[in-house]
Amino acid sequence: MKSKHLIEPAELDSLSGKILLIDLCSDQQYAHAHIPGAIHVSPSELVDGRPPAPGRLPDQSRLNILFSRIGLTADTTVVVYDDEGGGWAGRMAWTLDVISHPNWIYLNGGLQAWAQEGRPLESTPVAPTASTIEVSISKDPIEEVESILENLDNPQFAIWDARSRGEYDGTKVVAKRGGHIPGAIHCEWTSLMDPEKGLRIREDSKERLSNLGLTPDKIIATHCQTHHRSGFTYLVARILGYPNIRAYHGSWSEWGNRDDTPVETTI
Repeated sequence: MKSKHLIEPAELDSLSGKILLIDLCSDQQYAHAHIPGAIHVSPSELVDGRPPAPGRLPDQSRLNILFSRIGLTADTTVVVYDDEGGGWAGRMAWTLDVISHPNWIYLNGGLQAWAQEGRPLESTPVAPTASTIEVSISKDPIEEVESILENLDNPQFAIWDARSRGEYDGTKVVAKRGGHIPGAIHCEWTSLMDPEKGLRIREDSKERLSNLGLTPDKIIATHCQTHHRSGFTYLVARILGYPNIRAYHGSWSEWGNRDDTPVETTI
């Protein structure tokens, strides 16, 4: 699988230019072991955090603080990874797209693949060199509830539900209402990870998605409960070259807790 947004662990040292390696693991995991040279971004820094839709994008001032703290500049190439196969790494990649910073790369398989190959780890925290940056927010990668409602009958619009089968069916309810957005296509996020290869993206991911009707010619909005798991599905679509992938950052925590949004179940 070749993409400008994907790199293998063995290739990391060959990158040139200004590289910012970002660890999106939990605070505890980072303190225990991380890839040498990686700075840490806590997953909580990537979300708004307020109910009923805590996974929405933080406001511009918080994004300015985050990206200034980690030293982002216009000429930085950002390499992202986590230890869960790409959820939080994908959320960071989406956030970089939102601020129109296209120079990001996903370390395929993240910490799992890195460690599986016996590569070095360290526990000493890395202090970033701060910068001063003023971000602007692009609406292109962002899907909102209003747009979804307008496009429910549009055959060129597809909704990719990355949650568990129980959440999709409505047997597991984690909001006021359970079920899925009408017409949504279910493809659970971990089904595109290869556990035999350190949670790398499956080589047959494009075929799997196409067989489900999630094809590159469509406008696709992906979501989960809080746009964490769908960080990975957004990431996969970007790596596969899908030109019209978006993320519904309100996700089911917003849709399922409103009274004016239609819901389907399979029970």
